[in-house]
Amino acid sequence: MTPPDARSAADSAVAAVPPPGPRMPELLAPAGSYEKLTTAVHYGADAVYLGGKAFSLRARAANFDDETLRRGVDYAHAHGVKVYVTVNIFAHNRDLDGLESYLAMLRDAGADGLIVSDPGILAMARRIVPDMPLHLSTQANVTNSASVQFWAEQGVSRLNLARELGLSEIQAIRAASGVELEVFVHGALCISYSGRCMLSNYFTGRNANQGDCAHPCRYSYAVVEEKRPGQYFPVEEDERGTYIFNSRDLCLLHQLPALVAAGVNAVKIEGRMKSASYVAAVVRLYRLALDWIREQLFLGQPALSLVLPEVFDKELSKIGTRGRTENFFTARPSSEDMLYDRMRVEQSYVPVGIVRAVKPLLIETRHVLSCGDRIEHLGSTIEPDVTTVVAMHLQDGAAIHRANPGNLVVLDTEPPLQRVKPQSLLRKHIESS
Repeated sequence: MTPPDARSAADSAVAAVPPPGPRMPELLAPAGSYEKLTTAVHYGADAVYLGGKAFSLRARAANFDDETLRRGVDYAHAHGVKVYVTVNIFAHNRDLDGLESYLAMLRDAGADGLIVSDPGILAMARRIVPDMPLHLSTQANVTNSASVQFWAEQGVSRLNLARELGLSEIQAIRAASGVELEVFVHGALCISYSGRCMLSNYFTGRNANQGDCAHPCRYSYAVVEEKRPGQYFPVEEDERGTYIFNSRDLCLLHQLPALVAAGVNAVKIEGRMKSASYVAAVVRLYRLALDWIREQLFLGQPALSLVLPEVFDKELSKIGTRGRTENFFTARPSSEDMLYDRMRVEQSYVPVGIVRAVKPLLIETRHVLSCGDRIEHLGSTIEPDVTTVVAMHLQDGAAIHRANPGNLVVLDTEPPLQRVKPQSLLRKHIESS
């Protein structure tokens, strides 16, 4: 179920049960911490995925201890949102210690499913928590219908398909199997096959396949000749070296109609290591896009004829990124899908705060904010509400002109912001450097 604050006005009256009509894919959002979980729920995720302190492929995310995990599941369920837990490391024998009790804890906490990739962990889960749905991680790199059938026979109820697949391959797999299919639609891409990379191991000793990736694909590289130590020769004509492994980020926003038509069951956003502000902006964008598609289908428009309005591109351009690629979706990627000259594209908008209370308007700042700044509130429509900060106060009433990241400040704006709710994101435009 999608919370009403992230729906269109036509749908906002229905809070408990989604309206009947065309089947839409579940919007699955990352929750690298409790705050990111509540943010994803606020902006309309149908489900979230998260990891505990062990057995997860994002060991350096904040992640969830047992108590916080239970609290997160309770919060999500209270808002009609499902929770899937990643148990998707490639395990060595030493990694299996404690797994049985951990799986039992996840079952007792009420998690809605497990995300696994290791066949041994899958077999243990079937034995220890046989009633819990099992979802196959993209790490298992499912690329064909025979593989889908194999995993379905092992008890898997949903498969996250390999990111190396194109639309026609997804369609063929859908036609051959009734198992649930999940597709990544947004976020960082590894320069490796289905995310199975050894660069981090060799460079830093941190094992990417056990959740501890150092992200060496984002490093800047240059050539050194062994007899000339300290002399660095750029691989390309760029004084900063070159980011030879740095892929642009996946973005299938404009392919959502095709994915709906193909009958995928879930679309997944990458980003457990990203900020709560990033989660807010991306989940909101995809929620509103899916809702727009659903409305068009209600009006009788064929899914494959739909083109998202230009305003969605405008909103997309305001979200921090390394640039965008559709990866393998319509054609094999090329050098145009890489970002060779820098780590990321320069941002023109930054998050300035997350709303913590509404009356008065209390925010926790995430960027420098000054009186006179024009800010945007990301609400329930694709066009943000724009206003100007005319005054700021600390909670003790002291007036300030400038707030720094981490401050709790009360805002006065002109015009006053309407329809603001806790967890909402505020952002502002910044000048290019």
